[in-house]
Amino acid sequence: MIHTKVRCREITESDAEAVADLLSRGFVGRSRNYWIQGLRRQAFRSVPEGYPRFGYMLDSDGTPVGVLLLIYTARKNGEETTIQCNLSSWYVDPAYRNYAPLLTKIAQRHKDVTYFNISPAPWTWPIIETQGFRAYCRGIFFSVPALARPPRWSEIEVIPPHAKTIEGLSEAEAELLTRHARYNCLSLVCRTPKGTFPFILQPVRIRRGFLAPPAMKLIYCRSAAEYALCAGRIGRLLLRLGKIAVTIDSNGPIPGLVGFYTERRGRKYFKGPHRPQLGDLTDTELVLYGP
Repeated sequence: MIHTKVRCREITESDAEAVADLLSRGFVGRSRNYWIQGLRRQAFRSVPEGYPRFGYMLDSDGTPVGVLLLIYTARKNGEETTIQCNLSSWYVDPAYRNYAPLLTKIAQRHKDVTYFNISPAPWTWPIIETQGFRAYCRGIFFSVPALARPPRWSEIEVIPPHAKTIEGLSEAEAELLTRHARYNCLSLVCRTPKGTFPFILQPVRIRRGFLAPPAMKLIYCRSAAEYALCAGRIGRLLLRLGKIAVTIDSNGPIPGLVGFYTERRGRKYFKGPHRPQLGDLTDTELVLYGP
């Protein structure tokens, strides 16, 4: 029987080492360095005022026995600034599982915040839906962009981590691309006669049995139609980097792309006033912590 006092409180920067130890126990496939790197990125990123930087933990006499990582981001929605929260990694030591509802209750208490979950295991989907979450993405489209015809008179540019300005993009979008380049993403700009289009991709491994073909995840695009327009040019660049496929969050097949759509994986949920945009996984756990 546990006789120590357990309380739920915000994670602080001084908790990072102990939180990494706890998460390493909870997620056997993730190294301690994986968690330390992600927590360090959370420590230095911009967070909307009044919201926790890291999330919440269950504290038992000064020791973390449960944790829920939260990633808050301010988004421009027209003229309005809205707040989104990526409900990230959750773990509670088995002896303290009866305290777990404290974490989820305090983490979702802001009615004006849109909460979303981008990595739910399939067996949790019915549970998440009973909690009031709705699916905004039902699957993944696996594209082979090199098989698409590149737009005429187009060129592609890789954006370095410390670029000051990017021709054809707003200051906000330029900062988005350079920031994610610093997170080891591949930030690109495709210039065509129809306009300048930004993209952010991240290396991933698609596991199918014993095979794990090299691929990229589309982290950011303004729309799937813009990706389809530039897919041929992007695909030829990726071939030089040894990448064949690009996975895209989708609710069905994407016109103009060669590939296939599946709903066996990739479902994503949200709860709150604003439906998240498909094709925008910027500043989420996938970027800050890695695939």
